Amino acid sequence: QVQLVESGGGSVQAGGSLRLSCSASGTIADLNRMGWYHQAPGNQRELVATISTGGDTIYADSVKGRFTISRDNSKRTVYLQMNNLKTEDTGVYYCNVFVYKTQRSYWGQGTQVTVSS
Repeated sequence: QVQLVESGGGSVQAGGSLRLSCSASGTIADLNRMGWYHQAPGNQRELVATISTGGDTIYADSVKGRFTISRDNSKRTVYLQMNNLKTEDTGVYYCNVFVYKTQRSYWGQGTQVTVSS
């Protein structure tokens, strides 16, 4: 099992920055892919960015050049640096871990980000 705890959400004006963190705990050693998903009010959850153990990254087009995902494998933590935030970035951000061996996906409880104009 994997437990995920997110932090770093909050309220910011458009153009501002926030940094999200997600720490993993539990018995599973291989957290193959860690990432962040965004759910805007009334919308489905969508991929923001993911990163492999080796540092390979995938970004949604809407955040390229503004957001940076990184991870510290020794701390089992993934980060999302969000710069130049836009009002459409408002919503709940969920941390996700995918384990290749079991093909299981784990989710955090979510952290709210609100960007005002």
